Amino acid sequence: MNTAPLYGGLEAGGTKFVCAVGTGPQDIRAETRFPTTTPHETIRKTLDFFQEQQELAGSRLTAIGIASFGPVDLHPASPTFGYITSTPKAGWQNVDLVGAIRQELNVPVGFDTDVNGAALGEGLWGAARGLDTFIYLTIGTGIGGGGMVGGQTIHGLLHPEMGHIRIPHDPQSDPYKGGCPYHGDCLEGLASGPAIEARWGTRAENLPPDHPAWDLEAHYLALALTNFICVLSPQRIILGGGVMRQEHLFPRIQAGVQKLLRGYIRARLVLDEIGEYIVPPALGERAGVLGAIALARRAAESAGLATH
Repeated sequence: MNTAPLYGGLEAGGTKFVCAVGTGPQDIRAETRFPTTTPHETIRKTLDFFQEQQELAGSRLTAIGIASFGPVDLHPASPTFGYITSTPKAGWQNVDLVGAIRQELNVPVGFDTDVNGAALGEGLWGAARGLDTFIYLTIGTGIGGGGMVGGQTIHGLLHPEMGHIRIPHDPQSDPYKGGCPYHGDCLEGLASGPAIEARWGTRAENLPPDHPAWDLEAHYLALALTNFICVLSPQRIILGGGVMRQEHLFPRIQAGVQKLLRGYIRARLVLDEIGEYIVPPALGERAGVLGAIALARRAAESAGLATH
């Protein structure tokens, strides 16, 4: 039987689940993705994939990492550790995601938010390699942010909810009231993919680069990044997610951040090399699932299992 370490990674998103088996970016043995439907159906597909991969490998997985949409409970001593909690995703409130995976597969499970997972992957193998303090934001169906400070993913009271910060909203120039079911015109409510569609009547990918939607989007994101820079002082900011596939957004956001900061942050990267400071993920769309594999490796190390 093969005893070499092999890890499972699950990027549990509100729109889709991505599952992979491997050890890192250069070694993905298998990968699948499917829509996020009901908890029972979606978790069953996840378990079937990992069980099939174990049979093909001739051995159990060493550990599994889960990088999940949230909010989630990350505190191991909590009775609801591993749960998806107060999510606006219908049907997914109070779902024991970690328990369902661990009970059936009986392996160590690493668990974090999807954005913290992506940040961990980018820190190990991608755009934040060699840095110990940075943030990763995803701008898509929702907006989420995670990152590392001093080499540790950010947890604290719960975990970061960077998508729900309040930013200036002028109803005269932007009469859209915001789409967040909790806060209305928070960052997610104003700048997520569904907010763009609700405001302009079509999906973001259908809007041409010269559409006024993009200057407004860049403005909101620049406001948010300015706040994060002043609070966390990240060494780099990584922007992923479906909305950021519009590459023309990056120079607009970079210029917007410089304008808002007005030279106050006297750092070379911000003043002169902003294009190297606010960047896309080097791992592309695999940042999340690779981050989940990184969480699996951490779980294996914590359990005293071989990781090489």
